[in-house]
Amino acid sequence: MVVGEFTQDVDVVVIGAGPGGYVAAIRAAQLGKKVVVVEKDEVGGVCLNRGCIPSKALISAAHHYEIMTHASNIGIQAEGISIDYGKVQEWKESVVKKLTDGVSSLFKGNKVERVKGEAIFVNEKEIRVVSGYEGSRYRFNHCIIATGSRPIELKPFPYGGRIISSTEALSLKEIPKTMMVIGGGYIGIELGQTYAKLGTKVTVIEGLDSILPGFEAEMSRLVTRNLKKLGVEVYTNAMAKEAKQTDHDITVTFTTRNNEEKQITADYVLVTVGRRPNTDEIGLDAINMKMTDKGLIEIDHQCKTSVPNVYAIGDIVPGPALAHKASYEGKVAAETIAGHPSAIDYKAIPAVVFSDPEIASVGLNETEAKEQGLKVITGKFPYAANGRSLSMNAGDAGFVKLVANQETGLLLGGQVVGPEASNLIAEIGLAIEMGATLEDIALTIHAHPTLGEMVMEAAEGALGQAIHQINRQIK
Repeated sequence: MVVGEFTQDVDVVVIGAGPGGYVAAIRAAQLGKKVVVVEKDEVGGVCLNRGCIPSKALISAAHHYEIMTHASNIGIQAEGISIDYGKVQEWKESVVKKLTDGVSSLFKGNKVERVKGEAIFVNEKEIRVVSGYEGSRYRFNHCIIATGSRPIELKPFPYGGRIISSTEALSLKEIPKTMMVIGGGYIGIELGQTYAKLGTKVTVIEGLDSILPGFEAEMSRLVTRNLKKLGVEVYTNAMAKEAKQTDHDITVTFTTRNNEEKQITADYVLVTVGRRPNTDEIGLDAINMKMTDKGLIEIDHQCKTSVPNVYAIGDIVPGPALAHKASYEGKVAAETIAGHPSAIDYKAIPAVVFSDPEIASVGLNETEAKEQGLKVITGKFPYAANGRSLSMNAGDAGFVKLVANQETGLLLGGQVVGPEASNLIAEIGLAIEMGATLEDIALTIHAHPTLGEMVMEAAEGALGQAIHQINRQIK
């Protein structure tokens, strides 16, 4: 029984305090709205607490360990290197706490009220928030739904025991000796490769014909190469069938591309086959919300749903499940509510995988551009010809590639594979957003020696003006 229920009137209710919800709440408050954020778990959502941030902290730790264990390659002899995984986990949690405390401070500074509990729609103007035995109601003028997503659970592999999701994988008390990863998407590859660097024997099985679906083969091949260097076994066109657990390990039966049945025993099985939108427990039926057949909320160009005063953002709407996409949509929704002429435009939203090497893409790749009937010109520059890359001992890492309209030179997209790809992609995204051409990029002076020079060099190559590589014939 819920007791102590009262009703409060507010301008905007935001359901969910993840990277979409907290950004939307802060922006709406900055624009003069009285805002309440309802969050049942931690401020920062999955991203800050169980996703983006803790995973990158572990990736960073594994990267530092790998550098030290291979320091002899550049003449540095290091002995007695070991891992205190308990301290690694403590450090990871300290990073998470700094950021979540920061969000709480931003709420306070922007006069955003945070309410802990589960929100359920009563009608199109009111929600009920339940926390334990206490409850309250909020009447709102506008509502922004930002409830995020959760890992998809496979029926033959229910979470529990030695079958874990990314959440549990980020909080293991010790480094496992062996691990099987079901799903070769970005989460599976990031975590699988991280544990492989820490000494775990990792096996990855992916149902499609290559890992990292959605990225061009020339990009994923370099990640596959490094996985093999780490001793990671990768099975593509493979299908996991069943698992048998004991107190000490778990054995997975799966079929390979040749329909051959195999079994592998590991300490843990990490299932990373996608995420499911959290739209099933907030009472959307009560307001007749229009949904897709995948449980996503349909929105227009301003994040408005079929219910006029209700907006939706992030993983619960169509499009890639990216934290920065959610934050972007959160600002659009808040500004629209405040009467600003904001609208979503996805043409320059980057996608990044913090694998080794890192891969990043923004705009159209060459295949997508050609599928749209565009005549394109490309420029590609290798890390192997970049002075800064060689000085970082990363000369075999990858490339920067630009895709442009052949007739106008207008930049359509770019892809980067190699160290700092996640940072290099920002310049390319800005160029697309501003309508820059290959000539604009080529004429922009880049500092030397930097990795950023490769963007300029790729543009020069596309124009047939390459200096540090042989110019190809432009047809």
